[in-house]
Amino acid sequence: MIILQPFTIHDAPQLISKIEDERMLLQFAGPAYRFPLTEEQLETDLYDKNRTLFKIKDQPGNTIGHAQIFLKDKTFLLGRILIWDENNRGKGYGKRVMQELLKYGFSHFDKETAELNVYDWNTGAIECYRKVGFAFDPGVKSEAKIDQETWVSLNMKIHRNTFELQEL
Repeated sequence: MIILQPFTIHDAPQLISKIEDERMLLQFAGPAYRFPLTEEQLETDLYDKNRTLFKIKDQPGNTIGHAQIFLKDKTFLLGRILIWDENNRGKGYGKRVMQELLKYGFSHFDKETAELNVYDWNTGAIECYRKVGFAFDPGVKSEAKIDQETWVSLNMKIHRNTFELQEL
């Protein structure tokens, strides 16, 4: 079982300690943050009325990750999702986190669609998002540059009805 709880500035040191390098930060947060991640950067998000920040807890109550929801005009964006212990990856946590985020988003915000962005090389995450019901929006792409590489970010969306049908 996964529980989403409000993320506070007191949770920042734990999250910051998990971001090992610039590449990991870009994968986790996109190009908005600068390495090293700081409490000030997280405070900016905490004070943004269009953002909801969560710490992710497992059944025993251990904090195992972080996630955010960002309200846009017509959708809400799931992002900055990180299960930080690699030993917890591949155990279905990602799918449960996505389901909890969608449950929260569709019940708290008057939006019919949720979206997220994922780098095209992150096949594990893409497969997780597909299992939850997300589909690619081929009209939305962006790029980020790191070192000598260009990372292509793809957009995926899910409609409220698709999500609710899966929850039955």
